[in-house]
Order: sequence, then structure tokens, then C-alpha cells
Amino acid sequence: MELTNITGLRGEVTIPGDKSISHRCIMFGSIAKGITEIHNFLEGADCLATINCFRRLGIDIQQNGDVITVHGNGLHGLRAPNDILDVGNSGTTTRLISGILAGQPFDCKLSGDHSLNSRPMKRIIDPLTEMGANISSILRNGCAPLYIAKGKLHGIHYESPVASAQVKSCILLAGLYADGETSVTEPSLSRNHTELMLKEFGADLRTAHELDSTRATAYIRPCEELYGQKITVPGDISSAAYFIAAGLIVPDSEILIKNTGINPTRAGILKVCEDMGGDITLLNERIEGGERIADILVRTSKLHGTTIEGDIIPTLIDEIPIIAVMAAAAEGTTVIRDASELKVKETDRIETVTDNLAAMGCRVTPTFDGMIIDGGRPLNGATIHTLLDHRIAMAFSIAALIAEGNTNILDSHCVNVSYPAFYDTFEQLL
Repeated sequence: MELTNITGLRGEVTIPGDKSISHRCIMFGSIAKGITEIHNFLEGADCLATINCFRRLGIDIQQNGDVITVHGNGLHGLRAPNDILDVGNSGTTTRLISGILAGQPFDCKLSGDHSLNSRPMKRIIDPLTEMGANISSILRNGCAPLYIAKGKLHGIHYESPVASAQVKSCILLAGLYADGETSVTEPSLSRNHTELMLKEFGADLRTAHELDSTRATAYIRPCEELYGQKITVPGDISSAAYFIAAGLIVPDSEILIKNTGINPTRAGILKVCEDMGGDITLLNERIEGGERIADILVRTSKLHGTTIEGDIIPTLIDEIPIIAVMAAAAEGTTVIRDASELKVKETDRIETVTDNLAAMGCRVTPTFDGMIIDGGRPLNGATIHTLLDHRIAMAFSIAALIAEGNTNILDSHCVNVSYPAFYDTFEQLL
């Protein structure tokens, strides 16, 4: 994909369904009793991998455009797959489904592509093993492929060393099959879609925050059954982030992003944009299915540098590549720290972001847990090496819009992981 600089992005866009919520709808609907009807489902490669896995586990899942119907078989209705479960490039699929599979009366294997099979899984293997699960890394390197044999689970209290929604969700899902209460305490609250949605499905789940602390704990007890739901998936703020950035940094722009999820555990980018001086207005705020939703109006703004650290990091970890692009366009210095989790995404995003920003002429310094960006210098067109990371491709497509000359985004098709219509959406704003 070759792109060049532009001015005057104007109009409104509707963002595809939230990736995290789409995954969970399929999983929870599959282990619920009855029908779960999902509207505005994200048809990205990762979410389709989740569908394919549960079909292999005996679940009837029908697709009609972005409407998905899941015929759930109940908590104990999954069947042994006749082949390895292919999770593709999806870390969410891998970690969450492992919690469910740990409580099943059959054995199975799951594996993904080369990138997925290099991502750390010890962070779920350890707590699941503590619960009594028989789960192992087949290559004994702490990564997938994983082998999960039938086991008897018991409830535990787990102190998670990282604020990770995937780790938390894995343990809570295993807790549905345990013989007592299971709880997970995080150093700070990660995205809470699992807790909100499991309650809607009828799980016995509660949450608590410690006084004078950012620590948060989720508790779950086994229940008789979950029950199918009708769900409309809000627009994905991680996908909206690219249009938020474009509206702020492309000259003479005004963009309205419709029906976007603004769950506080996900919406850290809005706070960062405000701290950088961005002109952002939330319109038509409401709550649907426990999730906060709004239309987001953004206008071209003169941004300035800021410091991004601490408890806000888990609320915007996937948006750091595009935040780094905004920082390159902003006056002054932006410091990002406490974000070492970037190293274990689809790529080492500290490295891929800083390498590509440097290629465009930005003064940027990688650090062990983030980066320092000296913004305000003109960017130049460059060849962007995405390394098949969808968020790198989309972030630097936005950078290309303010760079002098042409920018070539290598392997831009990787946007299909989370936003297959990404480039088509931009056509609506020209």
C-alpha cells in the first residue's frame, strides 16, 4: 500500500465491532445454554479463528453478514475436537479458550502461526496448573503449541504480576469449572469486558477495588448454567483510535466516529488526547449491555507532548503505536514508560514503532519499557516494515498522511486481523 500526505479529512465513519467483545461473545455463547445472537460482530481474522475453534468443539455457529447466531450447548456441552485447534494469530483466542478447555473431560491441542507460537503462554500455564489443570507447552519453551489434558480444577486466589485481561479472563473461565471460588487480583484494573459480559450471561461473579490502591480483584464461583443473550457489539475504540489520530493531526479535518465503545478500562487514549491538547467531544453517551458507548467528534488540533505511564497503560496498550505517531506530530517531548508488555505483542512494538518512526525522520529513543519521542519535526515518506503486525500497518498509514513524499506500507494486508475494511473506511473521508 502506497500513501501520500493529504489535508481535509471530513465526514463520519462507523467502526467495526469491538475485537475483544466479539471474541467473548462467541466463547461465552458456546458454553451457554440456548441461542446467543450477536450483532455488529467483527469479521476479522482473529475473531474468525475463535469461531472456527468452537465449531471444532461441536458448536453450531451460523453467520449472516455481521450477525452471528451461536447455538450454545451449555457449560458441559463441548465435544472433543478431531484435530488440533488452529488459533491463527490470536492471543486472545489462545489464552481465553485455554481456561475453558482446562475444565473439559477430554484432551486437545492448540497451535497458531509462527508469531502466535512465539508469544508467552507461561503466564496462563502457571495459574491453570495451580488450579489442577494438565496444561503444557509441547515444545517446553513456555509457548504454544499447547497440550491440555482433562483434569479436575479447584478454586484458587491468584495474584497476577501483570494487569492482563487475557490472563484474568483465562483464570475466571477456568473458575466456572472449579470446585470452589476462584479470584484474581491485578496490580491495576485491566479491561473488564469478561466481568461485564459473564454477569449478563448469568455467572456468579463479583468485583472489588482495594481502598487507597489501584489493585482490583474479580471473584467467580461455579454455577449451574450460563444462558444465551442478544448482544450488539459496540465499535472498537482500538480501531477508532486511528481515525481519532487522523482527525487530530491531518490539517483541516473534522471526523465523527459513531457508536464507539468508551469502556473506562479501554478508553485511555481519550485521556491522552485531552492531555496533548486534542479537540475531542463525546456525543450521545449511553450504556448498552453494560458497556459505555458514544459518538466521538475530533477536529484538527495543535498537540503537545505528554508523559504516559502507570495505571493508564493497561487501558491503551494496543493504542501505543498510534499514540506514538501523534507524539511525533506534537510539539515537545512525549515519554511512554511502564509499557514493557509491548514486547510480547504480535511484534516487539517498542522496536517496530521506534524503527519505523526513525525511518520517517522522527527523533525517537527506545527504552526498556517504552520510548521517548521528540516531536514537532516534519516526517518524511519511507518504507514501513510492518512485520505483519496489523497495528503497525494502521498506525503508520496515519503517519503517511502527514509525511512529505510517498510512504510504502509493506504487507498492509495484515490489517485483516482486526479491521479488514480499514483502507475502505478512509475513502469515506476524502
